Amino acid sequence: MKDNLRGTGDDTERTTTSRLSFLWRGELVELDDFEPTTTILEFLREHHFATGTKEGCNEGDCGACTIVLGRPENGKLRYRAINACIQFLGTLHGAQLLTVEDLQGDNCELHPAQATIAEKHAAQCGFCTPGFVMSLFALTHRDNQNAVSRQIITDAVAGNLCRCTGYRPIIDAAFAACAKPVNDQFSKNENDVLVKLASIDTDQHLYVGNNQKFFASPASEDELANLYLKHPDALLVAGATDIGLWVTKQLREFEKIIYLGRVNSLNSCFKSETGLEIGAAVTFANAHAELAEIDPDLGELVRRIGSEQIRNSGTVGGNIANGSPIGDSPPALIALDAEIELREGKTTRQIPLETFFIEYGEQDRAEGEFVRAINIPKLGGDEHFRCFKIAKRFDQDISSVLGAMRLKIVDGTILEARIAFGGMAGTPKRASNTEAALININLSDQSNWRRAVDNLGLDFQPMSDQRASQFYRMQAAKGLLTKALIELAEPSAATRLIALRPEQRPEKRDATNG
Repeated sequence: MKDNLRGTGDDTERTTTSRLSFLWRGELVELDDFEPTTTILEFLREHHFATGTKEGCNEGDCGACTIVLGRPENGKLRYRAINACIQFLGTLHGAQLLTVEDLQGDNCELHPAQATIAEKHAAQCGFCTPGFVMSLFALTHRDNQNAVSRQIITDAVAGNLCRCTGYRPIIDAAFAACAKPVNDQFSKNENDVLVKLASIDTDQHLYVGNNQKFFASPASEDELANLYLKHPDALLVAGATDIGLWVTKQLREFEKIIYLGRVNSLNSCFKSETGLEIGAAVTFANAHAELAEIDPDLGELVRRIGSEQIRNSGTVGGNIANGSPIGDSPPALIALDAEIELREGKTTRQIPLETFFIEYGEQDRAEGEFVRAINIPKLGGDEHFRCFKIAKRFDQDISSVLGAMRLKIVDGTILEARIAFGGMAGTPKRASNTEAALININLSDQSNWRRAVDNLGLDFQPMSDQRASQFYRMQAAKGLLTKALIELAEPSAATRLIALRPEQRPEKRDATNG
């Protein structure tokens, strides 16, 4: 029986390999000895002198290190841009690795992603250019790339920072590169690449090292559970978008790494009549469409989590399991009354997400226990959701304050309220006093609900730090809740920027009432 998200068992017999295998420059690379925390950037620049991939910020922010990974998906090769500086080498198992040096054709002709950069004068110093080229390469290989919009392009390059060229010619180059279907050597050789990748047995567990130091990549959930019980001191890694910084910035050393990215049941979504279940290792890129179906505000929040490179690696479960008080998804999921499922050995349990966070740096997770899934209930027709992120930059910035509200409103009266904030306490936290004060208030009675908003001062005593002062955070939180209530009281409110759920749009309600 193959892994599936609804079940935790897997009785498939699997073997173990001690050899990391991936495809690079048309050849199979096999490694049986490397440091567990070796990054892909370190492998490229220091081991193979592939210096076209640059080291800039070394924290996944500037995009100078952008590479592209190709993996089989539904019988086709899917290319995704990622940050090489914070991604561990062992995560390459079963993938095709592409760097900027690999793009030129057989006759040394430039790839369209390169040629249009030159034609549109989209490079000055050129340090950031290889990263932009790789992001544009991934964009040109996206489905329906010739129908890209300006927003799709700016989202694709939001993780690539340029300090001297300016973005207008870069965006022009992206439009030009996507103007017609790309007929490059990668499109022509796709079947050959798929055959070579198929020669890598990805059903095997990967274990490189020994009991004292290893990089492990289990291929089943049972193996993951057993391995983590044996080595509860090991570091669980999914997207490495946070943990990678522990290595590159904090210079921490980890002897044991267990990578979750090849466990099928943790990489799947399951829709039901009651809601959505997301495996803990599902990336934000893969979960985006399903989360946006729950509510457009949730989809917009995901669009602002990191950059495309970060969303291609970072996971929903990792954003929860690291316990950060400023993680973007936990406040929204708490407001939606989400539950998480945890597993230790053969035992699983479900708890409300809000109880997972005990205090700063402490979560309700036993030794050897891992997050396996997140369960999000559907919103009812009378339930309204709002989610807002305040940060110093629109793109790829950490929240100063993140507010999420789910309100049940019948005939203009608030019957139920779930309100959660991030950045206002040592953990993502509900505003229980404010929730109670809003119950049974009619939205037309602004004086009453404005007084209720002031209860946020009873719920939170935020701190001042480099991102925001205590005063700013409190005023921002009150402003976000006020914005949500104004929108709900006045459906045509000018503050509304994101489309409503289909069943809550005015024309839908009018048709229903008529």
